Amino acid sequence: MYLDSAATALKPQTVIDAEKKYLEQYSSNVGRGLYPLAETATEKFEAVREKIARFIGAADTQEIIFTSGTTASINLAAGLLAESVHPADNIVVTEMEHHSNYLPWKELAKKCGASFHVIPITGEGAIDIATLKNSIDERTKIAAFSAVSNVLGTINPVEKFVAAIKGINPQTLVLVDAAQAAPHMRIDVSLWRADFVAFSGHKMFGPTGVGVLYGKAALLETFPPIVFGGGMVFDACAEDTRYREIPYRFEAGTPNIGGVIALGAALDYIENIGFTNIRAYETALTAYAQKRLQETFDDAIRIIGPKDTKDRGGIIAFSLKNIHPHDIAQLLGEQNICVRAGEHCAAPLHRRFGLSATTRLSLSIYNSEEDIEKLITALKEIQKIFSVA
Repeated sequence: MYLDSAATALKPQTVIDAEKKYLEQYSSNVGRGLYPLAETATEKFEAVREKIARFIGAADTQEIIFTSGTTASINLAAGLLAESVHPADNIVVTEMEHHSNYLPWKELAKKCGASFHVIPITGEGAIDIATLKNSIDERTKIAAFSAVSNVLGTINPVEKFVAAIKGINPQTLVLVDAAQAAPHMRIDVSLWRADFVAFSGHKMFGPTGVGVLYGKAALLETFPPIVFGGGMVFDACAEDTRYREIPYRFEAGTPNIGGVIALGAALDYIENIGFTNIRAYETALTAYAQKRLQETFDDAIRIIGPKDTKDRGGIIAFSLKNIHPHDIAQLLGEQNICVRAGEHCAAPLHRRFGLSATTRLSLSIYNSEEDIEKLITALKEIQKIFSVA
């Protein structure tokens, strides 16, 4: 029983078949070969770029850069911005961030001598808009936050946050980590108006090793490449090297071609179900899980994050009195119940709540109320074991 979709989602057969078909029938590099096999691979690869642009509401395919995942996307954005950050600047993130949207900015600030500011979260695991506004000033060069917390499940009002940040300082560049949002709710970058948006394929039913960095075209045009190699240059021999147009100047080397093509199949899978259906189903299931856990374990359980499921995604992180989360995860694992335990790459958040670790279940469209009941039965047995011990 799989309850760890926030880590990586299970893959539908159509996604597996799409990657297999590439490997078996037209395996070739993209963007270089002039023979039919290579042209087929290139055509299908670039078709996914177009599909992603439509999927997230981007104005142009030039704004879609393929990476190996959200971590690589955010690090690429940080690398592109490095030359523009100075000691007088500050970089702002929030206390709920995954390390992938925390450490790159912390290290960039350290490297450039800039200030690094972490916005605190409320007791319910939300970002107060007044606190956000008070954290932005004329010195804020970069602000980064997640659309959905990977621990709390908190759904942040991205459009509202970006508008607030830009309203105080229009020059602040905003990056949104959409890794936990992309599989579960519609992303519309034209409404969000963030400068960068990052997400991964493997959390949205696609393969691992594929990610996307969206960047506004006018902004991307101002950056030189920071990774060099094949496929991103027009003239390597010129005194002033001539690099290709965006996004290709940022995609040096051979990409994960089969993975990108399979990601296209994952987008089709999501679109066929529809985000309205996905969100409604997952919200109802999350509400059921939250209610059943609370009524079953009462004061013995501590669930962190928003109480109202309309404010959270399908993620529930909790602690059970006198039982370490690692013990819970291991004993559940012995019953083939897959949950995650630890800090979930979000140490600042756990410090905020005074916790060394939590147990996290994360739901998707393939989960059911029956899964929740099996989890609760298993947790009750674990509770008995530790009460005897």
